Amino acid sequence: MSKSNDPGLNPSTDATAVEDSTWKSILSATEYKILRHSATEAPGTGRYLNNEEQGFYHCAGCAQKLYSANHKFHSGCGWPSFYDQVEDGAVKTYVDKSHGRTRTEMRCGRCDGHLGHIFQDAPQTPTGIRHCVNGYAVLFVPEGKDPLEALAEHRSRPRD
Repeated sequence: MSKSNDPGLNPSTDATAVEDSTWKSILSATEYKILRHSATEAPGTGRYLNNEEQGFYHCAGCAQKLYSANHKFHSGCGWPSFYDQVEDGAVKTYVDKSHGRTRTEMRCGRCDGHLGHIFQDAPQTPTGIRHCVNGYAVLFVPEGKDPLEALAEHRSRPRD
């Protein structure tokens, strides 16, 4: 995989135009299923559920900054939870009528990768909402670390 074709490592790449075969070659099997085919990891099994470090959560597909650690909270749902996106447009929402119910699906604002769902069940937060995020859909970048460097390191690790 060429760095120039990887939307995470080359911010000038149009992430919505990336071919499915390219996504499959740069993402782990779990990341691919979640981000590109709207799968969901089992509760309590994803990355970052108990992460308490300061920094930002980026899309594991394209490196778009999505969430601040300052907006993360423990909801008890089994997935990392945030009460707001880092900035308007980081996350896009859609009506999801799968599985016999209506929910608000959220996707990355840059590559349209599936992140999870939004629920209005967090009265303890400033917004009252919970972004229920698949841990494998995001990559945590500690405060002070370059996001592209963090993603390059992540991409070079053994895959699941």
